[in-house]
Amino acid sequence: GEALELAGGFEVRAAPDGWAGLAILQDWAADLVITDLVMPNLDGMELICRLRRSPFPGKILAMSGGARVGPEEYLEGAKFLGAHGVLAKPFGMEEFLRTVRHLLEGPSGR
Repeated sequence: GEALELAGGFEVRAAPDGWAGLAILQDWAADLVITDLVMPNLDGMELICRLRRSPFPGKILAMSGGARVGPEEYLEGAKFLGAHGVLAKPFGMEEFLRTVRHLLEGPSGR
């Protein structure tokens, strides 16, 4: 979060899991949600599903290093569920910022 604020001048809110992220979005109109796919309580896949079923108008960026399987399977699943972009861990800050900017500057819409 701090890296995005420093490098890109973005306003960032951080959440430890999907439930906390959803709570933040109740009061804050985010343009982009960045989610790890492997999280406690409410994982990234379920978060993506909930966001896509809601009126959330922003973009979704999913990232994963995998768990029991490689990140490709998780990230393909995230795209299928509606993520606008994906990143496989590990990734560099330059690639991360480039992906964030691309998503925010691209056409809006679900």
